[in-house]
Amino acid sequence: MDFNFKQEQLQFGDALRRWVDKDYGFDVRHRIVHSASGVSEAAWNTLVELGMTALPVPEAQGGFSGDAVDMLVVMQELGRGLVVEPYFATVWGAKFLQLAGNQHHRLEDVAKGELKLACALGEKHARHDLADIKTIASINGEGYRIDGSKTVVIHGGQAGALIVSARSAGTQRDTNGISLFVVPADTPGVVIRDYRTIDGQRAATVQFSHVAVPASALLGKLGGGWDMLEEAADYGVSLLCAEAVGAMDAIFAATLEYVKTRKQFGLAIGSFQALQHRMADMYMHLEQARSMAMLAAARMSCDTEERRRVASAAKVRIGQAAKFIGQQAVQLHGGMGVTDELPAAHHFKRLTMIDLTLGDVDHHLERFAAQRGFQQHS
Repeated sequence: MDFNFKQEQLQFGDALRRWVDKDYGFDVRHRIVHSASGVSEAAWNTLVELGMTALPVPEAQGGFSGDAVDMLVVMQELGRGLVVEPYFATVWGAKFLQLAGNQHHRLEDVAKGELKLACALGEKHARHDLADIKTIASINGEGYRIDGSKTVVIHGGQAGALIVSARSAGTQRDTNGISLFVVPADTPGVVIRDYRTIDGQRAATVQFSHVAVPASALLGKLGGGWDMLEEAADYGVSLLCAEAVGAMDAIFAATLEYVKTRKQFGLAIGSFQALQHRMADMYMHLEQARSMAMLAAARMSCDTEERRRVASAAKVRIGQAAKFIGQQAVQLHGGMGVTDELPAAHHFKRLTMIDLTLGDVDHHLERFAAQRGFQQHS
């Protein structure tokens, strides 16, 4: 398999890196995170101007039809720069709209940067099981009524529309009977409580009380949303894996620079063999994580079983690598490694949150082991 990036992909990545280095430095990000909104409209507009919102949208809706490998380049740079704008939530939500096939006007708005999305899928009791749904969708005249609550909705407070999973049939954990809807955030009955997460991002608790939506809000078939939900979740996993690699790149580079310059007993601490071994171990974890992120992106268009296997394998390996690299970086930086003034501490927080988003290491290890191919070879 050819893992070399195309010239266009490299150009996208270079443009994004130049912007992050020039206009989205650590101090700028710090001010954005601690602002009232927690995001920057100016930064969002720059992402739009760079074509990032149009990249994953089909050409027919004004986009560039970028695939998961194209998105890998973008997400790596956003991870390296710790960008907190609602980009991941929006392009992940756009994947649902694309799979549904009946939301062309909203995809056009996403491509133009005029519509931000958020995915309201997780529930308080469910941990990482996206099929464990108590939110109810019932037929209401010619449309539907939604009642329930969603937790840790990434950038739910900044979204113009929410992708919502609800149960229209079946019991609480059935994969059958799940329906997906797109709900404008200002719909009567939608209550959003926005807050800042430990990594400086934004999330929200969203309550749906007698929320009436038209029939056109349904994505796919009534009660048949599980396949779409699972495919979009795997796509989201591939984006997060790429972002994690960018964050690990940054924390590794910062640690390497530190051990080269920090002196004890008149010598740079990086000259001590024990610390060189630690750095070598971090590098191996990083390169294995990078390979898994690339594999996950490349296999997003494969058949369902292969996509599931690779997505979960990547999330496991990258979660393990992120924990190792983050902990080693903090130790090697000493007490500074956990201070608010050091970017490495924020990269470690972001890596921790990525591990907990769309399933942690334990969840995906269990999912991987349950796949038919693994069982046949075990």
